[in-house]
Amino acid sequence: MKHYSLVHLVALLVLCGGNAAGFQAPHSAHVSAKGGQTDWAYSGGSASNIHYSKLSQINKENVSRLREAWRFDTNEKGGLETTPLIVGGVLYGYTPSQKVFALDASTGKLLWTFDSQKAFGAERIASRAERSMAFWHSGSQQRILAGISHCIYAIDPANGKLIRSFGNNGRIDLRENLGRDPKLQAVSITSPGVIYRDLIIVGDAEPETLPSPPGDIRAYNVRTGKMQWIFHTIPHPGEFGYDTWPPNAWTYTGSANNWAGMAVDQERGIVYVPTGSAATDKYGADRVGDDLFSDCLLALDAETGKRIWHFQGIRHDLWDWDFPAPPSLVTVTHNGTQVPAVVQTSKQGLLFVFNRMTGEPLFPIEERKVPASDVPGEVTAATQPIPTKPAPYAEQRITEDKLTTRTPEAHQSAVKQFRTLHYEGLFTPKKVGVMSLEFPGNDGGGEWGGSTFDPETHILYVNANNIGILESLAKHTGSRGRQIYMSQCSLCHRDNLAGSPPETPSLIDIGKRLTPTQIGASIQSGKGRMPPFPNLDPAKDSYNSLISYLVAGEPKNTPDAEEAKGSRVQYDSTGDPKFLDPEGYPANATPWGTLNAINLDTGEYVWRIPFGQYPELVAQGMQDTGSENYGGSVVTAGGVLFIGATVRDKKMRAYDKDTGKLLWESSLPFSACATPAVYEVNGREYVVIAAGGQRDPDTPAGGGVYLAFALHR
Repeated sequence: MKHYSLVHLVALLVLCGGNAAGFQAPHSAHVSAKGGQTDWAYSGGSASNIHYSKLSQINKENVSRLREAWRFDTNEKGGLETTPLIVGGVLYGYTPSQKVFALDASTGKLLWTFDSQKAFGAERIASRAERSMAFWHSGSQQRILAGISHCIYAIDPANGKLIRSFGNNGRIDLRENLGRDPKLQAVSITSPGVIYRDLIIVGDAEPETLPSPPGDIRAYNVRTGKMQWIFHTIPHPGEFGYDTWPPNAWTYTGSANNWAGMAVDQERGIVYVPTGSAATDKYGADRVGDDLFSDCLLALDAETGKRIWHFQGIRHDLWDWDFPAPPSLVTVTHNGTQVPAVVQTSKQGLLFVFNRMTGEPLFPIEERKVPASDVPGEVTAATQPIPTKPAPYAEQRITEDKLTTRTPEAHQSAVKQFRTLHYEGLFTPKKVGVMSLEFPGNDGGGEWGGSTFDPETHILYVNANNIGILESLAKHTGSRGRQIYMSQCSLCHRDNLAGSPPETPSLIDIGKRLTPTQIGASIQSGKGRMPPFPNLDPAKDSYNSLISYLVAGEPKNTPDAEEAKGSRVQYDSTGDPKFLDPEGYPANATPWGTLNAINLDTGEYVWRIPFGQYPELVAQGMQDTGSENYGGSVVTAGGVLFIGATVRDKKMRAYDKDTGKLLWESSLPFSACATPAVYEVNGREYVVIAAGGQRDPDTPAGGGVYLAFALHR
């Protein structure tokens, strides 16, 4: 096993001018003699995003011989969600602080590092986890298109240098071309853009509160950085869907964005774009209507951005049930005919399967009546679409007999808590001053790892969470600082500042840990999973009022009934903590996480198993509880399904793709909330995973280690 670190190899980079001696990036993706791909040149393995490798050197019979071949430690904190790209024996990835690097994919040896902050001065950037990058080549020309904060950088894969002819001196700024002041737009990139010919098509991540920029989908020329087309997800006057919003909603509301990534049908020239909820995502009185194109799967002409068809999974979303992952483009046998299809996972645990060309569902979708809201000004949709097949891969309704039985005391506590909650099943609307249960919660069902498809068997694999959240709404009142906190911060940090550690830290007594200047820096630039809030101008009273509230709390002389003046939002979320028992475990019954295999020809399940463990519960004899999991899987022609993803047990696993039988597992230094990649170099097959520790309470600071496994020699 070889072990390299970023710190240990800085001297080598200096001596070589940033380029390892003798290193030349490949001109194109390599293919093995047997016809199997050796590279992993797309975050999802291919433009179709099916997470499949044709490699078979590692198979069901020998996978137990997997050993760590090398590891690369970035020596940074913050966490990783990255699926690296591997092209021609070179691995490209991110560090937790969003540096881009290249490694020798057979040894883990560092070849070069690109630091955007050094390239453009000392500007601060939010260190949100990046999930991958895009790779483009045409003849001998190659480019890495790397998203970092609000920009996309064009990097030469041969040496890690900026390609200065691209965009503005090597980058494009996604805050621009949105019809609003770029300096005030909170935009960041978590998932990579997709390549179609000489275009890179991109979405972005945005705040879930107002003000938020519109989530427009844009395409840029990969050679010049010039914008080629834009699709307005909040329609402008005269555009299809404009009448599903209040008049001129595009001028003041935001989001309905693609943060999850996309898939491209290269042959047909169609890009498939899932979108998320509109802002504010828990109260929608200022966006009454169905709100096209929020929570949609869009099929767009990749050359022009014109809409071909769309499907809206949730009308007027009040639950933050974004489409959470890029779709998978598959071919299935339906009614005896081969059909090109697109498969979209959802946070509700519903799986949607459509004819890729027409948008017609392969399995019937029913319109079902859902509960109405009684919140003043709110108008919920009367019905929501529910597929009749496949059956949901996450629990859809909680009853008292589906609450935890971990201990009698835990069950009794869960029942007592459950009886206080407002709950009407799926699509339960929020109430003012009364806690509601949302199940599944807005962290899945399915999450951003998405689905994996085996083209040999037509089986789709998806991992899922069975965990709920609690939430209520509160009147938008209080001091100016309190109002700003409730509109901008309470959704994550809760109305009492307690947060939901480790995902969201507590802000109680934040003034004792940080200075006002340090608090302000985090607000302006973002930190970890928190986006920047450039709309909060340090020169304005609103900014100072928020800082004062965070440091000193609510002034004693503030009238209880003081209401916001001139605010569109009249009710705020009180935050969304998980539905837990007194000891911090999910209050519903196990399994809390599952791994599912579904035959897409029939819509029937092949197998379903609990996925993930709590080590301390295993020690007590509870082996198969399942746990929260983030990141997806990879399936290979060798018959093996590889996946990390589980938060608590810090493991990488290999399963028999046909039965779900566990074949191999390995402990990791951090939890691996990322999707693996499979590749071959010099005749040897590798599986690589990024381990970063997100969401694990044992490693709140996170880390950044890449580990590659191969058969023991």
